[in-house]
Amino acid sequence: MSWLSSSQGVVLTAYHPSGKDQAVGDSHAKGGEEATSSRRYGQYTMNQESTTTRVMEKPPFDRSISQDSLDELSMEDYWIELENIKKSSENRQEDQEVVVVKEPDEGELEEEWLKEAGLSNLFGESAGEPQESMVFLSTLTRTQAAAVQKRVETVSQTLRKKNKQYQIPDVRDIFAQQRESKETAPDDTESQSLRTNENKYQGRDDQTSNLGEEKLIPPEETPAPETDINLEVSFAEQALNQKESSKEKIQKSKGDDATLPSFRLPKDKTGTTRIGDLAPQDMKKVCHLALIELTALYDVLGIELKQQKAVKIKTRDSGLFCIPLTVLLEQDQRKVLGTRIPLIFQKLISRIEEGGLETEGLLRIPGAAIRIKNLCQELEAKFYEGTFNWESVKQHDAASLLKLFIRELPQPLLSVEYLKAFQAVQTLPTKKQQLQALNLLVILLPDANRDTLKALLEFLQRVIDNKEKNKMTVMNVAMVMAPNLFMCHALGLKSSEQREFVMAAGTANTMHLLIKYQKLLWTIPKFIVNQVRKQNTENHKKDKRAMKKLLKKMAYDREKYEKQDKSTNDADVPQGVIRVQAPHLSKVSMAIQLTEELKASDVLARFLSQESGVAQTLKKGEVFLYEIGGNIGERCLDDDTYMKDLYQLNPNAEWVIKSKPL
Repeated sequence: MSWLSSSQGVVLTAYHPSGKDQAVGDSHAKGGEEATSSRRYGQYTMNQESTTTRVMEKPPFDRSISQDSLDELSMEDYWIELENIKKSSENRQEDQEVVVVKEPDEGELEEEWLKEAGLSNLFGESAGEPQESMVFLSTLTRTQAAAVQKRVETVSQTLRKKNKQYQIPDVRDIFAQQRESKETAPDDTESQSLRTNENKYQGRDDQTSNLGEEKLIPPEETPAPETDINLEVSFAEQALNQKESSKEKIQKSKGDDATLPSFRLPKDKTGTTRIGDLAPQDMKKVCHLALIELTALYDVLGIELKQQKAVKIKTRDSGLFCIPLTVLLEQDQRKVLGTRIPLIFQKLISRIEEGGLETEGLLRIPGAAIRIKNLCQELEAKFYEGTFNWESVKQHDAASLLKLFIRELPQPLLSVEYLKAFQAVQTLPTKKQQLQALNLLVILLPDANRDTLKALLEFLQRVIDNKEKNKMTVMNVAMVMAPNLFMCHALGLKSSEQREFVMAAGTANTMHLLIKYQKLLWTIPKFIVNQVRKQNTENHKKDKRAMKKLLKKMAYDREKYEKQDKSTNDADVPQGVIRVQAPHLSKVSMAIQLTEELKASDVLARFLSQESGVAQTLKKGEVFLYEIGGNIGERCLDDDTYMKDLYQLNPNAEWVIKSKPL
């Protein structure tokens, strides 16, 4: 479902193998409509006014048109790419069957938003027992709570209008319960260690306030430099603090590489958490929080992203092109177990790189349209049989096929749910806030989309690394790739040429940020990880209380239970020492003394230096140190994690060396 998209209807286009192209809605540039008609079996197109046939000419290049001017950078590459897409699609013209999907009823999208955020217990048939949601709400920041409250109020009003029979929550009661549970909950060592080790800048940001009565505690020290991305305090809280203090001057950032700030992540002694480092149950909580945080950020900045429901479309269930990523991966995993990137996608990138990344105009110069069409047909027939002759594929043809694959996905690589949110990133006031929004959006992408996007961005960076010879700078590559990721799933907005140019420049700049800061964007913010830790701690306390009640009822000795409940670390290991296990690799555990400078890499090095057992055959990068249990499900540690600092944050964790799952 989509909560962060246009409020207008959806135009669903289904393509048939006979007849001519039928343009639907408006396009953002010449060739935009033809771009959407490329051999597809299904595609989403957003339509603001109607389904009236209309094709707009490419707006003439005028650098002064855009307020977000690209200075010395020309948009020529962007418009040329749209022309190339048009020519490519003309060789595969097909009929379109148009289905306009009605805009959802009032309150329906807010209800779906709450479900997606893990808060379905706040309404409906289960509203009478929202204890699980109460734990979740207790970890929200002031701005996150405000975002939730706004949606709950809308749903409550809608349900009352519809006179639903099941219980309708009063939003004031929900947040009053949540605050009351925080005040009465007993403290323990684990939650205390979590609070004392949070960043000193965060203050009380992690607590739900009375929504307007609580003031944000200002930093005790000088704010971090502009080039730092603070992952320890909620992005929305940072934006609100900036608005309240009015100390920082908001400037429209320019998009060229020369003026784009060089953002960095400050070192975190408890370790950086990247996507893929957490256990699935914790990652699910991360996604719930990321959706709430993204919504809160846009709310604070006054940017309304009206919602739209995605619809299911009929697609082919086999082949290479025009196939949903999940279906493609299912068929690929029968060939290569555990593959996370479509095999055809990998092979096309491999073929481009075989030709050398120093080729001038790589990605910009298109292959011949008729030849591309023939190659598509041949690949469909021979790829999985292993009989396709890759030697016959020229480098520029392979690049065109790669872009064609992306364009012809039945649903956008950036997902139907969040494509509009990606496009709206350009409207955020500062580059830092744009990066923060992109960070949250990357987290929210489905696994298949995120993994494929990562492979694409890593490849694009390798192309850019050879810019001195191939003449493809980061902005050149962004100009060429933006139409393939953003504009071919056409917005269909009726707009002036000025808006056409601003949209083109904006999507190119967003593409630029995705490429340049891809490592940063695949990081899970520490404030979200800390919120997950708090949820786990509160759930453990709730489970413990329930178990004590049960044992008391069954007349068991409570003291005996409490003794058994103590951590094995406390019982078996001296203070200041951790015991590291590698159950799948060694029968012997290691006792390691914690020091101020001991890092995760040191623990791994000590294990790999053992002269016997499986450790002899292992190399760095094949196994990793994990933090398991306590206030986290499972977390893979980066090499620069300081073990003493992390131990203080999660004293009840176990420390295990193992390989990463496929």
